[in-house]
Order: sequence, then structure tokens, then C-alpha cells
Amino acid sequence: MAPPATIRWCAVASTLILSILIISPSASAIYCDEDDCYDLLGVTQNANASEIKKAYYKLSLKHHPDKNPDPESKKLFVKIANAYEILKDEATREQYDYAIAHPEEVFYNTARYYHAYYGHKTDPRFVLVGLLLILSGFQYMNQVTRYNQAVAMVKKTPAYKNRLRALELQRSGGVTNKKKSNKQMDKKVEEDLSKELELDIKGTQKPSIWELLGIRFIVLPYTIGKLLLWNGCWFWRYKVKRAPYSWEDAVYLTQRSLRVPLDAWENIDGSMKEDLVQRRLWEKSNLETYFAELRKESKRRR
Repeated sequence: MAPPATIRWCAVASTLILSILIISPSASAIYCDEDDCYDLLGVTQNANASEIKKAYYKLSLKHHPDKNPDPESKKLFVKIANAYEILKDEATREQYDYAIAHPEEVFYNTARYYHAYYGHKTDPRFVLVGLLLILSGFQYMNQVTRYNQAVAMVKKTPAYKNRLRALELQRSGGVTNKKKSNKQMDKKVEEDLSKELELDIKGTQKPSIWELLGIRFIVLPYTIGKLLLWNGCWFWRYKVKRAPYSWEDAVYLTQRSLRVPLDAWENIDGSMKEDLVQRRLWEKSNLETYFAELRKESKRRR
């Protein structure tokens, strides 16, 4: 029997903690490995910025690969340059001094180090774009999967098969192929005919890039501008000029007043929609009367 998810996650977390403790016995070691940054430059911890800079230039001239071909000297030069990068900046030097003074705070010092050296190097805009691309990719894959599943379910229904047979009769002029043994041929014919059928699956839309988060974010300024323009026109037309509602706007007000989702509203019969619009349900008194009638009808049916 597999262990519960909580136990598995605890085991993973424990492994990571032990790995960090084993690999990094001291948080200060992540700065200059096992060496002391001050010792590498030959200065004390109280040295000022000028003394650190002077010590670095002196050592770099001595151990630079162009001046000293010794491989060990080259390795030492890399360490010296790294120590100087840490100590020349006040913020990273302060973090290093804190790590030396508080070696027991391994996780805190490690987090500060990686934030200082890698956090600022990543442009937040690129992070946002990358996140949107990843989310949009998953979103599109989910759309494709859901749509394909819905299509597969519809193709198994008798109604779809009847439509397929009717289309086959229409294409063949009312003559059907009686050779049922050739299943491969029937399969090919079915695939060809299915491409001609437009499937209108309620509740599931075809995958569209315009529904993706990334695309919506890109066109967000246009969407906001269009929304502001629409609200401005609405206010001028119906609040200032007191013009009667157009059919489209009356339909919108009715659907909003009833709080019916757009996809469900589109499936309502046209005559019923017209009756609802004629009732002017966006007016509070008419809406209350309509709901009272629905309650009476519900009690009568019981």
C-alpha cells in the first residue's frame, strides 16, 4: 500500500533539508566556498572600501593569468575576484558579515545570498511574460483536450450517426454501399463525412487563442478602452438623452437582471427571450412580479 501523500511530502522535505545541511555546513561557505573572503584579500573584517579595493588590485596583478601562468595561481585569481565582488558592495558585504556572525541561521543566510545574486538579475517583465506563456500553453492544451473529449462523446451518440448516414445518402444520391465487410473503407468514408459535419457542442467551445490569458493580457488596453467607450455611449444615450433601449441592449439588461450565464441564455428559445424582454425585467417592480409568478407556478405544480 502506497504511503499517504502527507508522509511522502514530509519525506521529500526531510531529504532536502538533510541535503542542504550536508552540502552546506555553513551558510558563509556559499560566498567564498570554504575560504574566508577577507583572508583571500588579506584584509581584516574592519577594512574600509578603499583598503579592500587596493588589496584586490595588488593581488590581481600578481595572480592574473596574463602575468602568472601557474594553474594554481589562476584558480586563486578566480577566488580573489569573487571575494572582491562580495566585499566591494555594501549590501552583499553586510549579508556576508551577518552570515559569519550567525552561522546557525543556515536557511535565512542562504535565501539572502540567492536573492542578492540571482533575484535582481531576472527582469520581472520577462518573468511575467514567461509565466503568461506557460499558463497560456496549459490553458490551450486543456481547451483542446476538453473539446476532443466532447467530440468523441458526441460521435458515439445515435443522433450523430443518423446525421452521418443522412449525409452519406445525400452524397451518394440515395444509394448506399452494401458491402459491409470492408470496414476499412467504411472507416475512411466516416472520417471524410465527419469533416463535413459542423458540430455545435453545447457547453464546449472550439479551442481559441483569443481566450488565452496571454492574448487577453496583450489586448487588455484595447479591452479597457472599448469598455470605457461602451459605458460612455451607454451613459450618453440612455442617461442623458433618455433614448429608448435598443433590442440588443434590452436583451443584455434582461439577461443581466435574471443573472443567467451567457451560454445558458443563448440556449433559451427565441420566443421566450422575446417575452422576457417585453416584460422589462430590468425594472425592479417588474422583476419582483416575475419572480412571484414563478413561485406561484412552482407551488401549483407541487
